[in-house]
Amino acid sequence: MMRAMPLPDAGTRLMVVAPHPDDETLGCAELMQAVRDAGGEVAIVLLTDGEANPWPQRWVERRWRLEAADRRRWGALRQAEMRSALQCMGLDGIRLIRFGWPDLGVTSLLLDPRGDAVAALLREIQAFAPSMVLGPDLSDRHPDHGSAHVLLRLALHACGTSAPRMLGYGLHGGGATKGGWQLTSIDMGWTLRKRAAMECYASQLRLSGGRFRRLVRRPEIYLPPSQAAIAVDGRVRLPWRPGWLARRAGLRLLARDAGGLQSWSWDRAPLARRGDGGYDLQRQDRPWSKGPCFLRLESGGGGPWIFDTWGWWCVGPGDVDV
Repeated sequence: MMRAMPLPDAGTRLMVVAPHPDDETLGCAELMQAVRDAGGEVAIVLLTDGEANPWPQRWVERRWRLEAADRRRWGALRQAEMRSALQCMGLDGIRLIRFGWPDLGVTSLLLDPRGDAVAALLREIQAFAPSMVLGPDLSDRHPDHGSAHVLLRLALHACGTSAPRMLGYGLHGGGATKGGWQLTSIDMGWTLRKRAAMECYASQLRLSGGRFRRLVRRPEIYLPPSQAAIAVDGRVRLPWRPGWLARRAGLRLLARDAGGLQSWSWDRAPLARRGDGGYDLQRQDRPWSKGPCFLRLESGGGGPWIFDTWGWWCVGPGDVDV
């Protein structure tokens, strides 16, 4: 069942985390306009320029081989499209923070043991002091989106009791809407400007116009953070049951929390096989933290399919709020 979200007021400070140009328009254009019209403040943190977008670029530019300079040019084009889309919605005066991280590289930055990516996002949250943060939902199977959610949850956990409210938007897979929020009333002008803003993203529409136009017509639903699976006696039930071929293909189990990263090959992970064929994980050398911990499977095999096969899984001790 959907829940009604009160309209923003002049005290609303909304921060949107967008992995790529166009995510802000698809995910929450109406909410951003509602905040603007109420006299509130909006900031967007753009994680990447969306330059690793080879098939639309090949289609538009009629070339097969793409060099680094070609990808940088494509990223600059997508930035320009984003500025046009924001201007179309009357949002060109908002604060736009560009990180310039590598497209399809957010997961690598999240898993970097130095933790610089979480610290960078935390600095922007502290500088803007939002009352609400909106980012990709954990169920989103685009790797940059799922990892952006984990980054945001870890950064908000570091804020402690001053952490703002967090909600998510889902664009790729998942499709979760249970417990989601929708604005109590929507100005038709917000909807029409959102659709017009999507037309500014010509680079994306040339190859996948039908899909993007369907996405932009979906009602905006803002999702609460996923409920953490509870560790009982230090053990947590994993949602995955990888087959023999996957386990033989260099499968690894990763755990990322505020304390850093743990990584095991599947055959060396502290797993116990259950009677129903599933698996339990017990981190004997490091108890589950007082904040969220995110688990992930990574396969050693490559391929052209960029979307996550397994996705992320959130675990907590039972008192996890963000």
